[in-house]
Amino acid sequence: MATHKSKQINDLLRKVFGMESLRDGQRHVIDSVLAGQDTLAVMPTGSGKSLCYQLPARLLKDKGMTVVVSPLISLMKDQAEKLEEAGIASAAQINSSLSRGDELAALEGIESANKDIIFCTPERLVTPDFLTLLKGGDIALVVIDEAHCISQWG
Repeated sequence: MATHKSKQINDLLRKVFGMESLRDGQRHVIDSVLAGQDTLAVMPTGSGKSLCYQLPARLLKDKGMTVVVSPLISLMKDQAEKLEEAGIASAAQINSSLSRGDELAALEGIESANKDIIFCTPERLVTPDFLTLLKGGDIALVVIDEAHCISQWG
């Protein structure tokens, strides 16, 4: 099983993400996430933390969506756009920068399970309507993508 998983990871890494190898620390984090373990990855800027959830999100998409909680709207937008442009994932952003029409379209995409990765702010994650929406779908993975989300929001 581990060999099969390793082959899937290596194939995705090359074919989808355009990389030949993982950086130090990434494999351990990815294996932990795919094993269903609660995982804390503290890595420096530029070390490839996003790949540590993007690659598992791709492998787990048949089991449900990945919810990424990030307080940084510009990072959220950048990651969602890059994923969609590369054809890696269908992403939705839920944050205060959206027009009402864009927000409704994103929420509809989540409700109809047409999105692989959902980027949301901590503020949105605690709203009852949004939590109800998320509970209505299958969630394979929840990611907190900034340490200060944990220290500030718990």
